[in-house]
Amino acid sequence: MKTGGVSKAEVAGPDGPDGAEVAKCGPGPGPAGWFWGDPSDGPPADAPLHVLLLAASRIMGAFYAGTLAQAGLRISPAGLGVLRVLLAGNGLKSSDVAARGLSSPGTLTSVVNTLVRGGYVERRSDAGDRRVVRLFVTDKGRQIVEDYYALAAPHWRDAFDFVDPADESVIRKFFVDMIGQFSGLIRKERGT
Repeated sequence: MKTGGVSKAEVAGPDGPDGAEVAKCGPGPGPAGWFWGDPSDGPPADAPLHVLLLAASRIMGAFYAGTLAQAGLRISPAGLGVLRVLLAGNGLKSSDVAARGLSSPGTLTSVVNTLVRGGYVERRSDAGDRRVVRLFVTDKGRQIVEDYYALAAPHWRDAFDFVDPADESVIRKFFVDMIGQFSGLIRKERGT
């Protein structure tokens, strides 16, 4: 029986409740080999939800990076994500961008450094407190986001053309709920 996408046997360990061997989720041959890049016919129908989500995230990340490359834009998915957060709240502190983007401050610093070197973002001292540094999107940063959406939109439409319109509201609800669930777990973990 599955609970939250993970079977009781998977939680219990490598041996199921009756002593039967349960499929391992590690590299190598076997039912979970598809997750680790082993060519096969795709994921098994009974794969746990968390495993499917991790695989889908990995594949969508590669697709996302590919849409940037196809659009001829020299920016990483992480950099585009930071620009999107700043377009929604220009002038944020790095810590606020990290929290909204659900990344670590250290990772964000590296991404912002690259964006500053590329001329997409500027760091400015806060007028009220010179110790505080705020991040601002430049015109070049706005333009690359606009260019991305214009150039990549057809690729994203094609990527989801398999979704039956009758199923879209259920899928949308699942993702909205999942985003809320994981955002809450991250906030709880970080104590925010």
